[in-house]
Amino acid sequence: MPMGLLDDVRTQAAATANSARFVTIDASAIDAYAQSLPLAQASAARLDPATHYAGEPEATQAYVVTLDAINFGSGYFPHLKKRSGMSGYFTVASSLRDYFEIHGPPSADDLQRLTIWDCARIFGQTLEDQAVAELMGLFARALNDLGKFLEVCHEGSFRQMVEAADRSAERLAEDLTQMPFYRDVGFYKRAQLTAADLSLARVGEFNDLARLTIFADNLVPHVLRMDGVLRYDASLLERIDREELIPAESPEEQEIRACALHAVELLRQHVEPVNSMQLDYILWNRGQARAYKARPRHRTRTVFY
Repeated sequence: MPMGLLDDVRTQAAATANSARFVTIDASAIDAYAQSLPLAQASAARLDPATHYAGEPEATQAYVVTLDAINFGSGYFPHLKKRSGMSGYFTVASSLRDYFEIHGPPSADDLQRLTIWDCARIFGQTLEDQAVAELMGLFARALNDLGKFLEVCHEGSFRQMVEAADRSAERLAEDLTQMPFYRDVGFYKRAQLTAADLSLARVGEFNDLARLTIFADNLVPHVLRMDGVLRYDASLLERIDREELIPAESPEEQEIRACALHAVELLRQHVEPVNSMQLDYILWNRGQARAYKARPRHRTRTVFY
């Protein structure tokens, strides 16, 4: 019987972690680290209304799905013009919130018509910087793809898209992989994250959220490395510290993500019933602290995170 998407993610991550050359998991650190985590934060998980849109349920569904369609670009964020006191992600999330508050949810047709210039305007950017221009172009393509996907597969309706998953986060993730920018083989970060965020926003109910993995990006691995759970090869660490871009889908980049994912699976065994999605929330929020932001994390230019 073929494996489902989530089983495949776990299997591939474990295989990569077990054969990794550049990144290793310190298995001896797992138990103590698991016990040190502020697990009470797991029950407080939510989307912050100060930076995220919250309106009528269908409009909020539209916001979450649209945001996660462009929830990538961390490798470009050093070039992004950020809002005061905000990271790249929160700049994008709050800019899209403002758009929704002024214009309401875009239709599938609206999404298909968006251009690079529209995206620059929505997200408060100019196109003089080559990296920013590239990212805005990718945002436009991602939103165009989302509009076409909604029109062709779900009669242009965000609500129908969510309902079609029949309360299965895995089914929703599989549906989203019809769009090229969601085909993050071995991780499916944004495809999984969409279901999680719909649940956090209280506009999507899923019976299998506990089966989700972490949403493998460049922040959770950084937190795990800073906290001693992951260890990087000296040459890789030097490249990261001098802020050299790590190529997408290179062995180093794949190992960073896979080892983080597998490490959290090991952590989860020590803290159940807290699940991997909740551990991701705890670790990602820990990564917002100044101590973690003061040290460079790996940067990769990709549409997957």
